[in-house]
Amino acid sequence: MVLALAGGAILAGGLPAYAKITGAFVSTASGPVNVRSGPATDQKTVGTLEKGANPEVFCKARGERIDGHVRTSSTWLRIGKARWVSNAYIAWSPSQDVPWCSAATQAPTISTVATDGGELNVRAAASSTAGRRGGLADGSGVLVQCQVWGQQVDGTAGRSGVWYKVGDKRYVSAAYIEWSAGLPWLGWCGQDPPSVPRGGQQGFITAHAPAAQASDRDTGVPASVTLAQAILETGWGKGALAREDHNLFGMKCFGSPGDHAIGCRDYATFECSPTAGCFDIDATFRAYASVEDSFRDHGDLLSTRSRYATAMTHADDPKRFAREVHKAGYATDPAYADKLIGIMDDYDLYRFD
Repeated sequence: MVLALAGGAILAGGLPAYAKITGAFVSTASGPVNVRSGPATDQKTVGTLEKGANPEVFCKARGERIDGHVRTSSTWLRIGKARWVSNAYIAWSPSQDVPWCSAATQAPTISTVATDGGELNVRAAASSTAGRRGGLADGSGVLVQCQVWGQQVDGTAGRSGVWYKVGDKRYVSAAYIEWSAGLPWLGWCGQDPPSVPRGGQQGFITAHAPAAQASDRDTGVPASVTLAQAILETGWGKGALAREDHNLFGMKCFGSPGDHAIGCRDYATFECSPTAGCFDIDATFRAYASVEDSFRDHGDLLSTRSRYATAMTHADDPKRFAREVHKAGYATDPAYADKLIGIMDDYDLYRFD
């Protein structure tokens, strides 16, 4: 993280009741900085800030990585309703701890220990068996840096496999942490910042073809089908699952992130059933450190699972492969295979096999 976060806890009552934070000033080589409607440069420009301006800051969120005049940063600061500026262009005097924005309300949200009276152990890793590195009193404020996946814990705030990093080799279970205004959209420790689609449809194909071809070489899964699945699943990279957690294939968690993902997160999705029709549902999906890890996981799944064995015997026939993958239950959309083949035909994705 680029904002200074204290390693460990602040005593109960030590975290301020955040409203607006002062001390920020815009620092550029020359000219103004754009203010965006969201934390990325593909969001609408809603204003500018001149060099030396002093915006009041409400909270922070994870966003597009920007190489700015002050620093390279994937932190964005909310300075008003639907008004965001990259922290890459913000200097502080004095330095300030900025709270996370709630994912639901965009209000500042403060994390506190909730143990019903006992002390919360701080561990050296994301497990209750890891070395103890002190404790936090019930009600203490905690400055969370990022999250990791670890041991499932039943706590006062719920059951969770998420652990929060609160300092160097210092972790606490999310099962004992409450947020004042709802959960923030935290990044995973070591995760690439959100992906921002560039160059339209051809830009998406060009950017992802190498990973699809690498998977083809390593696993035999046709690159044309892999690319078509990525396009269909993500809406050309615009879907939140792909953008935020680099999951391009709708890979779900079934109790574990598996060998290639770094965590699990809930997303709203849309599924179909022969008996119930199509409906909205929440599901738990894998989160990856990078886009490349998503491609590796996808290739391993199709090439090693017995349910896709028939499809793999037709790896030299991408259209048949797509139909066999669908028949094996990869997706619930009854038109899934036809959609894949249409994309492969329209953009001649066979050239990448």
